[in-house]
Amino acid sequence: MSDAYDLIVIGAGMAGTSAANKCAAQGWRVAIVDELPYGGTCALRGCDPKKILRRGAEIIDAARLLDGDGTHDGETSIDWSDLVRRKRRFTERIPAALEEELIGNNVATLHGQAQFVGRQEVRIDDRVYTSKKFLVATGARPRTLEFPGAEHVIDSTSFLDLDRLPKRIVFVGGGFISFEFAHIAARAGAECIILDHGPRPLRGFDEELVRRLVRRSEQAGISVLRNTSVDRVEPRQAGFVVLVATDGTTSTIDADLVVHGAGRVAALDDLDLEAAEVAYGSRGVTVADHLQSPTNPAVFAAGDAADTAGRPLTPVAVFEGKVAASNMLRGTTTAPDYTGVPTTVFSIPELNRVGLLEDEARAQGFDVHVRFTDTSDWYSSYRVGETESAAKIVIDTATDMVLGAHLLGHGYSELINTFGMAMKLGLTTRQLKSVTATYPSLGSDLGSML
Repeated sequence: MSDAYDLIVIGAGMAGTSAANKCAAQGWRVAIVDELPYGGTCALRGCDPKKILRRGAEIIDAARLLDGDGTHDGETSIDWSDLVRRKRRFTERIPAALEEELIGNNVATLHGQAQFVGRQEVRIDDRVYTSKKFLVATGARPRTLEFPGAEHVIDSTSFLDLDRLPKRIVFVGGGFISFEFAHIAARAGAECIILDHGPRPLRGFDEELVRRLVRRSEQAGISVLRNTSVDRVEPRQAGFVVLVATDGTTSTIDADLVVHGAGRVAALDDLDLEAAEVAYGSRGVTVADHLQSPTNPAVFAAGDAADTAGRPLTPVAVFEGKVAASNMLRGTTTAPDYTGVPTTVFSIPELNRVGLLEDEARAQGFDVHVRFTDTSDWYSSYRVGETESAAKIVIDTATDMVLGAHLLGHGYSELINTFGMAMKLGLTTRQLKSVTATYPSLGSDLGSML
């Protein structure tokens, strides 16, 4: 077998596999390599398994919200081991199925650590492969923690694979991972504390909605400590002691488990990009708008491994992979369009954002109209017993188009997609309100939010 290819993709996650399949379909000789099982973070160690575990938490929460108001919570509980086994039944079949699909599409599937040894050469184990083009799609890894005892902190991958859920859990960081996992663990009976080093968590989301989510989190038994940094983690005979500083005051927290939720960085450490003369930073491979390295035109990057304007989201990785593939195939310089891409914190209830925050819109010079609505007493919230839900819609008064939508509520991760579609297609609020939705549904709430 020849070791020369038209394209070698490094990373078999969503960005990498979408690009590999696209180029192979056009007759290119394509190989893909990963040192981990095929599937990437989202399918195996992130989005999908997380939401399978979350389903158990949703059921518990739903029962509690209506307990004594038409139903009885009784002995409803989560069996963590059984729930994790259910998650594994989904994830364990993915690598083989994905590799079989790639092979069926004439993509050579390689396994091992890829390391550049030249501008157009990589070594995989002890074998050197050459290629006309490369796509770096290695995703992200947890950010390195600098405090003493960081080696005792587990990452999100390990949390999702716990056979037993400890009673006392501390989450380091006030972002997506900490909130999503804490909302799962709390419903499974754990005592959860989130440590955020800033004045408020989830800083990329609307401040008022975050405040409401924090209130709802505390009602679910999750403590959120702001302006708190970790000084060290010390092991004890039973668990750990976490030494923290809050507004200059030191204290200790006893924990059975400490979880890393303090952000992620591009996973590039083992690639030896210097050997390929590829520029990069903590946000990923440095690329032009069309995802090509300016220092080595043979190399493209996509997904969490690329320093782009896109958010670190699976759908973004998929379309960046496809755009990179198209540019390689056609020799074009098309840039990805990030308009209308929503993002969600899958807490209970869900926190969503698409487009600009209110202050961002004003800073960019838009004359905005902001429609804020507390939807806690709306039918869709009352029906399920949810006590915290709200919507903030940011509208450009000059064009009547949505600049941003921010939603907190049960099932609102589906409703945010409609706002994203409206932004992508340039629909006005008048056009959105003219649509008749099936009733009663979450979709029928949209018109009233505008």
